[in-house]
Amino acid sequence: MSALLSMAITATLVLYALAMGVGVMRLFRGPSAQDRVLAMDFVYVVSMLMMLVLAIRYDSEMYFEGALVMVLFGFVSSVAMAKFLLRGEVI
Repeated sequence: MSALLSMAITATLVLYALAMGVGVMRLFRGPSAQDRVLAMDFVYVVSMLMMLVLAIRYDSEMYFEGALVMVLFGFVSSVAMAKFLLRGEVI
């Protein structure tokens, strides 16, 4: 791995960590439930992006599979939260 790619990956991971911190702050301080659901979506998308960058860094396919599973669970949880906010029940 070249030095430029290594620096770019490190900078990307740091910026994603900052973005995740902002998202977690909005998740806890959100004025409404809709803001919290949106922050939850943002956090799982950023964590998936971090997993993909780590997959590139360590040249491992397991991170790609983990990112796919993370997105699937995130989508299901977003649908469940939206349904709960609309109807008051999930099932």
